[in-house]
Amino acid sequence: MSAPASPPPTLSVVMPMYNAEGHLDLVVPPLARALRDGRLLEVLVVDDGGSDGGPARCRAAGFTVIPSGGRLGPGACRNQGALAARGDLLLFIDADVVMHDDVPEKVQAWFARRADVVALFGAYDERPHAPGVVSRYRNLLHHHTHASHAGEASTFWAGCGAVRRAAFLAVGGFDALHYSRPSIEDIELGYRLRRAGGAIVLAPEVQGTHLKRWTLRSMVHTDIFCRALPWGRLLQHPELAGAVLNVSNAERLKALIGGAFYATLALALLHRPFLGSACGLLLVAALVSAPFYALLWRAAGPRTALAGLLLHQFYFVYGAATYVWCVLEKRLGLAPRPPRGKLPPLA
Repeated sequence: MSAPASPPPTLSVVMPMYNAEGHLDLVVPPLARALRDGRLLEVLVVDDGGSDGGPARCRAAGFTVIPSGGRLGPGACRNQGALAARGDLLLFIDADVVMHDDVPEKVQAWFARRADVVALFGAYDERPHAPGVVSRYRNLLHHHTHASHAGEASTFWAGCGAVRRAAFLAVGGFDALHYSRPSIEDIELGYRLRRAGGAIVLAPEVQGTHLKRWTLRSMVHTDIFCRALPWGRLLQHPELAGAVLNVSNAERLKALIGGAFYATLALALLHRPFLGSACGLLLVAALVSAPFYALLWRAAGPRTALAGLLLHQFYFVYGAATYVWCVLEKRLGLAPRPPRGKLPPLA
């Protein structure tokens, strides 16, 4: 006689929130349905000192609202939610992400099927909410990056990602000391989970719709100061050297092509014959990343695909330049000391 099947792991959603009321008409309904149907054990919203009506809106939906006690940042808010959670699994959802209705079942199935998996994360879908070329390009780039790297991962993403609560608490949760503002606190957590012996899976079928509106200025500032700079510094640690997602060798080659394109384009302003070389390099760039530009064309139209081709080369240039800076400041002894050691378990 076969043993009875184990019940699926229980799931607690933890969502940090700061003045996100404008998103809640879309964010709340799928969470409320899952809570009402018993597919979620609870939804814990950690309000980080906001001044809008978001907490009241969440309470009305049946969510538990926890005040953070001040502007502590998303990492500290997620830690507070994790400590209060009762579920076996913590499902982190950002307050500007609309969870797909099937996310709870897919997350539970992954963890029930593989006992070695301590964390998994998904992807944004192909339907970004915000209009505009930059917003569509940036959100679809994130989707494509995750969709094309399915399988074992060495990092984590907290926009729509889940982790076993026991493993999360054991490694000390998010490093809110070094990352007090939105940054790479989820990536750094993934490295610690892996070093502790757990497996992390990128499951792009676990999806949410991103509502964030990007401008060119906000994209460049976020990519450099909140992502590339802290991530580049973190990767100077010997244990973290290697190719992962955006810093793989293939991405470095694309960065070289993008840099050569803009350098040649600048030369063309002084000497017109260089324009042909610039066009040739842009064609090479289009061929090398053809699946991504095909996605832009299909999901957002030819105008976004063409603009995205140029924006993508710019993205590679400033991302690569930031990483080179991180290497140089490390070798010159100018870099701030990266976060090291093991955080004490959360209690």
